[in-house]
Amino acid sequence: MKIAIASGKGGTGKTTVSLNLALALSEVQLFDCDVEEPNCNLFLGYELEKVEDVMCSVPVIDPEKCSLCRQCSDFCPSNALAALPTRVLVFPSLCHGCGGCTVLCPEEAIQESQRSLGLIEKSKKGNSPEFYRGLLNIGETMTSAVIKKLQKHIDDRKTAIIDAPPGTACQVIASIGNMDYCVLVTESTPFGFHDLKLAINVVRAIKIPFGVVINRYGLGDSKVEEYCKTEGIPILLKIPNDRRIAELYSRGIPFVREMPEWNEKFLGMVEAIKSQLTGGKVERT
Repeated sequence: MKIAIASGKGGTGKTTVSLNLALALSEVQLFDCDVEEPNCNLFLGYELEKVEDVMCSVPVIDPEKCSLCRQCSDFCPSNALAALPTRVLVFPSLCHGCGGCTVLCPEEAIQESQRSLGLIEKSKKGNSPEFYRGLLNIGETMTSAVIKKLQKHIDDRKTAIIDAPPGTACQVIASIGNMDYCVLVTESTPFGFHDLKLAINVVRAIKIPFGVVINRYGLGDSKVEEYCKTEGIPILLKIPNDRRIAELYSRGIPFVREMPEWNEKFLGMVEAIKSQLTGGKVERT
């Protein structure tokens, strides 16, 4: 299975759930798709090696050939080209590399060059879980391109755990759009409840089966739990507002390593997901 761990906001515990779930499983890959600020390896401590660069094609216009016909700028969906009376301006940081301008140019005045968006790294052989992460270059905005390149390393013979970026924007869609299942992590607070509903709207819109994990359970009110019951949304796991869990997190230690009873709980969560996907009834606490 390919399981995404997402949320409507940052700080709910996506990385906590992703790491502990991956450590509880065997034959698993963990992908850190929060490419602007990947932090899974702060807890794993793996030595990483570069896999590949993530590149984007950008147009280079030959002013001697260009007839200023404007076809390229009129076509460009990302407004990376602007036709002036005397030349065409190119804004590389806006270009999504679709190549349409090169195809359309009647004068063949456009060639393509490459610019770096970021890179893909992985853990060295022998580490478990097998770990990959994307790292966006500082100042770049093309998060989705890095995420898509990162996910090309998913091995369909293994379970893949995707630690998605926070929020509900395009980088989240890129992370969860081709998943088998999405786990939405929330917390029992008004802010967590509000953003959980935004995330639920997203996964429903793109028709991905999903369930909820309530982190820091007992911290606030019961609106999240009541809402899930009303909407028929499975609550896969409740992680309590436990001081020991918080202390382990602050020391960079995934809590399944020190609290082995949680291994069974995370394995039970996976079984609940499988049951939901095969049409069974899910009842988890």
